[in-house]
Amino acid sequence: MVKSLDKKDEDWPDHVGWRLSQANSAWRAAFVEAMRAAGHGWMTDARASLLGHVGRRGTPQSVLIERMGISKQAVQQLIDGLEGEGVLRRMSDPRDKRARIVAHTQKGRSALQEANRIKLELEERYRNLLGPEGLAALKSALAALASSANDDIRGDREG
Repeated sequence: MVKSLDKKDEDWPDHVGWRLSQANSAWRAAFVEAMRAAGHGWMTDARASLLGHVGRRGTPQSVLIERMGISKQAVQQLIDGLEGEGVLRRMSDPRDKRARIVAHTQKGRSALQEANRIKLELEERYRNLLGPEGLAALKSALAALASSANDDIRGDREG
């Protein structure tokens, strides 16, 4: 009886959402591993996700909470950890002294440069795996899916 409950892999439906999720998980794991290997031992998947939402000129903490779609406490903990590592800093919002802006430190900006280099290396791996035309087709398809999703979101707001 236990054997029938353990048949997970063949029971999962094979649809594009599952494949996108698997590809995204693999990409994120490869990225975090490469960042850690490059000397950024503080990098985790959750921290990478947060850093992806912090703008180059800083972002209000309330906006990060909205963008990430996780609890205020979870975002606070991620920021606290990255601030403790010297990657991010908080400062007062000049327009609203009660609000906080989260910005990269010099260490954080250096990590972003390293991250961009690593992302290009990962893209090169994909180019070698798929070929130049395959990678171009993948990027075009992903852009079309993202654009369609954004159109759907805008349509929901307008309706």
